Amino acid sequence: MGRKLKYAAAAIVAVTAGIYLNNSSLLATRAGGKPVLLAHRGIAQRFDERDLRNDTCTAARMQPPTHDYLENTIRSMQASFDRGADIVEFDVHPTTDGEFAVFHDWTVDCRTDGQGVTREQPMARLKMLDIGYGYTADGGKTFPFRGKGIGLMPSLDEVLTTFPDRRFLINVKSRDPSEGEKLAAALNRLPTERRKLIMVYGGDDPVEAIRRLAPGTRTISRAAIKNCLVRYLGYGWTGIVPDACRNAIVLVPINYAPWLWGWPDRFLNRMAAANSVVFVLGPYQGGEFSTGVDDAELFRRLPENYSGGIWTNEIETIARLTGR
Repeated sequence: MGRKLKYAAAAIVAVTAGIYLNNSSLLATRAGGKPVLLAHRGIAQRFDERDLRNDTCTAARMQPPTHDYLENTIRSMQASFDRGADIVEFDVHPTTDGEFAVFHDWTVDCRTDGQGVTREQPMARLKMLDIGYGYTADGGKTFPFRGKGIGLMPSLDEVLTTFPDRRFLINVKSRDPSEGEKLAAALNRLPTERRKLIMVYGGDDPVEAIRRLAPGTRTISRAAIKNCLVRYLGYGWTGIVPDACRNAIVLVPINYAPWLWGWPDRFLNRMAAANSVVFVLGPYQGGEFSTGVDDAELFRRLPENYSGGIWTNEIETIARLTGR
């Protein structure tokens, strides 16, 4: 009986050592280089992020402005790239005249001088709106950007034409599969090399349509990222990468990252081998929203010499911390 116990103990030790060696970052190849920086909405006005809901008018809870950039504009995107962003994230809505408007909100009521659902209007009309109209940091006493955002809402074509060799992450704001079909058609009209620089995330149904119709495009949806991370936590110790993590954008809250098998370098290598890119977000505390890595305190929680992606709302701050 004693000999059997010894064999069993030895087997357990061997398996444990195997799992450790298979998942230890100490023995993994380090990609090197600086982190890949993703500027969420470009350089944007910051707002109070407490108790956000899908219909919260964030322009009406703007913090006192420290710059004059407005999110999702050509000028904001250019400034983001100039300040160190590798990738800029922006939001799109289909328009009634067959284009895609680059704008965050489901309706134009909060942020502009217009009214109505964004996707129920033609691009020509959206171009006439003042997208700085609704911003206020003092409860409506003053509106510092009113009159300064007329004509600044770009179309998707305008963005891609202005920045022909830049990387973008496009956020599909709806759950409508037809929106994914329309966006896939727009992406498939692009040259292959240009299409490789574009990623898409958003609602489950439109993203699934894009994965089906534009299969070379990296994507992620809320359901897919949950499946990716949960399944990887379950059996990633084997080195197997779940299908939901393949050809994908893997978004990792910074408070979850240390629990991932092989974090950081072996995990990053596995995702790269699956043609996926990894971006660390700010802490996730439940609910619908997650923050970015936006300050020095959060940045210091990243592993030393981390070379994956960082999702941030403060590109200037994080770029400076990475030595750019």
